[in-house]
Amino acid sequence: MHPDLYRLLIALGIGAIIGAEREYRSKSAGLRTMIMVSLSSCLFTILSIKIGLDSHDRIAANILTGLGFVGAGVIFKDENRISGITTATTIWMTAALGMAAGAGYELLSLFATFIVLIVLIFLIYVQELIEALSQARTYRIICPYQQKTLEQYEALFKTYNMKVVRSVQHKTEHRMSGRWILIGSAENHKKLTTYLLNDSNIQELSF
Repeated sequence: MHPDLYRLLIALGIGAIIGAEREYRSKSAGLRTMIMVSLSSCLFTILSIKIGLDSHDRIAANILTGLGFVGAGVIFKDENRISGITTATTIWMTAALGMAAGAGYELLSLFATFIVLIVLIFLIYVQELIEALSQARTYRIICPYQQKTLEQYEALFKTYNMKVVRSVQHKTEHRMSGRWILIGSAENHKKLTTYLLNDSNIQELSF
């Protein structure tokens, strides 16, 4: 088999393995996307070596520029958080693996793929453990204004061992709107949410 065809098959396998993991987790960039990223990066690298007489890295360097647009398309921002960053960086890494295969570093690309799988599959349990111990959550409360309303909620947060990272409050003649970013354990967030949901003074609550 021609070496270039062999490298394309390796890039196909790399994209399929990483894409299958992303597809299993229902991410926006799944199996076919990762295969195309890996294959195209591999092919561009092969072509860059073959036709780049003066500079072999000219075509390959532009792969990074193109990936910037692809990665930006999978990052979303909602009111409380930004999602898709891991998927965007996985696309970036998959392209690097395809480039390594296309440049003839097959063993390096396969070993790096193994490391990527460890990060995507096994480290997620470490991440979940960390989030269980400490996670940030945004709370927005609207309630009738009283003289000690703000102090009462600040004291309530301390009762549930919450650290206030940021707070913004707005007061009208009869109502107060407050937004707090709190850091605490998942269990304490659950207890605090349960209390707030049963607070008859709260007119609107989001978390």
